[in-house]
Amino acid sequence: MKEERKRVFFLLAPPALYMVLFFVIPIGIMASYVFREGAFGDAKYIFTLEHFKVFFSTPSYHRLLYRSIFQSAITALTSVALAYPLAYFLAFNAGKYKVILMSLLLIPAWTAWLLRVLAWKLLIDSTGLLNLLLLSSGVISESVPSLMYSSTAVVITLIYICVPFVALPIFSALENIDPRLLEASRDLGGSGVSTFFKVVLPISFPGVTAAFFFVFIPVLGEWVTPTIVGGAQGLMYGNLIQEQFVRTLNWPLGALLSLVLLVLITPILFLFTRSSRLSENAPV
Repeated sequence: MKEERKRVFFLLAPPALYMVLFFVIPIGIMASYVFREGAFGDAKYIFTLEHFKVFFSTPSYHRLLYRSIFQSAITALTSVALAYPLAYFLAFNAGKYKVILMSLLLIPAWTAWLLRVLAWKLLIDSTGLLNLLLLSSGVISESVPSLMYSSTAVVITLIYICVPFVALPIFSALENIDPRLLEASRDLGGSGVSTFFKVVLPISFPGVTAAFFFVFIPVLGEWVTPTIVGGAQGLMYGNLIQEQFVRTLNWPLGALLSLVLLVLITPILFLFTRSSRLSENAPV
């Protein structure tokens, strides 16, 4: 028993130390700024609750947060809906081409996030490839108003970027399904549809929820994509945080906005963990 405890300690010590150094301590430092009047000079030694008052009395902050939550949910749900059939095909129908097709799916993810966003900008801009194709084919006689600089452009671009990442956890969950369960369902007279909804989908549910949160959480704090393709109409909550830290140098308010996001995400992660455990323990 003593040797077992030592082994567990040495296994857990490196990740625990990493989390303390690069997550707990930075979060603690950021939280300390929330109560400071400013981040520089004498202001950082003056403690106040003024930033809480500013946050709770500014409706535009709340509207931007609600809109970002909605956009993140739409992006995550659509990405899962697009990635699930893809992952299903790779897991059950790709056969010997599985590795090749999976590699092709992941190739776009090897390039930088910023380059993929800029590439999408070249497609949907008013002088972009989409308009040029429509003009050259005679479908339209003049350039149509572009999708650029809107919330729609932000969501479309994020979905394009996130689908490969979403497909991975779903594919992993589908790959772990015991083929004997599918055979048993067919032997008992289950159709393909009933087998999917009663066997495949429930077993793959932890992968689906993981895929959803892989997209939902980072997109909620995203600011690069809204800056490039969203413009003023497509700003998200992450842009508000970035502006406080970089442009206005109001680090205490930026820290408070960041902690609000953290407080919102924590119960969501708890629900995700809870639902995953329930799914794993649920009878098939």
